[in-house]
Amino acid sequence: MERYRDIIPDWKAFWQAIHTPLPTVIRTNTLRISPEALRGRLQAKGFSLSPLSWEETCFQVEGDIPIGNTLEHWLGYYYVQEASQLLPVTALGPRPGERILDLCAAPGGKATQIAQYMEDQGMLVANEPSPKRLRALLANLYRLGVKCAVVTECPGERFPGEGEYDRVLVDAPCSGEGTARRHPHLRGGAPLGLIRRLAALQRRLLSRALRARPPRRHRGLLHLYPGPGGERRGGTGRPRSEAGRAGPLDPAGAPRPRPFPLRSGRVWGGDGENGAGLPAPLRLGRRVHCRPQTRL
Repeated sequence: MERYRDIIPDWKAFWQAIHTPLPTVIRTNTLRISPEALRGRLQAKGFSLSPLSWEETCFQVEGDIPIGNTLEHWLGYYYVQEASQLLPVTALGPRPGERILDLCAAPGGKATQIAQYMEDQGMLVANEPSPKRLRALLANLYRLGVKCAVVTECPGERFPGEGEYDRVLVDAPCSGEGTARRHPHLRGGAPLGLIRRLAALQRRLLSRALRARPPRRHRGLLHLYPGPGGERRGGTGRPRSEAGRAGPLDPAGAPRPRPFPLRSGRVWGGDGENGAGLPAPLRLGRRVHCRPQTRL
């Protein structure tokens, strides 16, 4: 983890955060029940529920029995999901009636959240290349009563179609370092060889995702990882030329994206830092920092 020290403003707070146990959070499945009704049912079973201040359908839960061992969970009234995992779909902003592609959909937390935002209207293509993980995706779609989803099994980087989707979500395979609060062995950091292999796959997936939407609708997607010498590199679906400007994708051939250095202090957007110097599709990229806290 030391290689991330120069891109994390408050390293002490970060290190404290990844040693703090995660709270248990559930997302109400509004396709089956309202948040108020779910809260009443679980409180009657002895659980304590505190709503998240920024997401009214979600609760932080405390109780004497595992939250997954209830009739309500079996009936698909809620999905157990880390609070940070709610953010990608919130940023995606799905709407009823749209055509949406979830390129790496298993185990289904984000896919079922997308279906909720869509109010189960439109078409959600939930793709997963792994047969083993596909079973979990199907089970969760069935349990939560999602009807608008079509499930496919295809390597994401070779998913067919050009410009056919209103929105595309890519929850790309990664090193897992972001789950260090749940998996202490990852606090030492993932091997650089693994990071390089996954970064190459991420670039191919992002390139595929950018072509799955109409060009005028490109939105920002960005992965960040330290290079072998500690420099920051970004993997994206738009390669950069030697002059440092974004080059167009080649829809007729295989994409040839390359990592490129990112300027210090200009990677993540904000009121004063809007990603200047990055290709236009990336300027909407954001990083969300965790902080130790008792309530979300």
